Amino acid sequence: MTAAIRDLPFPLLLLCLYFISSCSPLPTPSRVPGTKPQILRPRGSLPGDLFFPTEDYDQTEDPVPPFSKTTVSPHGRTLRRCDYNRCLEGQRSCASLAASTGCLCPGLSLHDVRPRTPYNTSVSWNGSEVIVHWCAPLSHVTAYAVTVGNHERRRFGKDQRSGGVGDVEDSAEVCVFAVNDSGDSDGSCVTYHPRSNSRPLTAGLIGGALGLLLLLLLVVLFWRHKRQRKQEASVSTNETL
Repeated sequence: MTAAIRDLPFPLLLLCLYFISSCSPLPTPSRVPGTKPQILRPRGSLPGDLFFPTEDYDQTEDPVPPFSKTTVSPHGRTLRRCDYNRCLEGQRSCASLAASTGCLCPGLSLHDVRPRTPYNTSVSWNGSEVIVHWCAPLSHVTAYAVTVGNHERRRFGKDQRSGGVGDVEDSAEVCVFAVNDSGDSDGSCVTYHPRSNSRPLTAGLIGGALGLLLLLLLVVLFWRHKRQRKQEASVSTNETL
C-alpha cells in the first residue's frame, strides 16, 4: 500500500492525507457534567510554574488596606490640637506652639483674602474708660480697628484681644474689625449703654449726710464731756468751802 501511495500524483496524495486525518480525530478529555475541566500539563513540568488554572484570573486581588486614621507626630505621639485660646492675649502664638510641641493649629485664610469677622465681642466699664473685648477669627490679621458710632476710635495690634476706647457718654454701637492687606472684615458689633450718672450722685449725697451726722455726734459728745467736767469742778469747790 505504501508503494501504491508513493506512485500517486502529488495533488492526489495530499487529498488522501486530508481524508485520513479527518476520519481519525484526536482524543479529547472527557468531562463529567458539573465538574471543572482538567488542565493538561506536559510531563516533567512543575505545577504552578508555567500553567495556572483559569479560575485564578477571575479572582480579584485583596483590597489595599486604608491608611490609619490616627496620625502620629515626628516625635512618635498622637497629634492633638494646640492649647491656644483665640480670645486671650499675652500667650505664645499657635504657630510657635506647633513648632515646639508638634500640636495642630486650625487652618487660616491667606493674606490675600479679606479676614473673617471677629467674634464674642463685648464691652465693659473699668471706672475710667470703656474696654472692648473680642476673639480672633481664623484668618491672617495684621491689626484690629474699633469704631464707636461709625467713627474709628482706635487700632490695636494683631496679638491684642482687648483695648480701651476712652469715655462713651451716650449709647453707641461699638464694632471691632479685623484688618489685613486685602481689606477689613465685617464688623462684630455690640451696643454700649453708659451707666446712669444718678448713682454716683446718690452715693455722694448719702456719704455726705453720714459724714455730717458723725460730725454732729462728735460735737455733742464733746459738749457733754466739757459740761460734765465743769459740774465736777463746781462740786469740788463747794465741798472745800
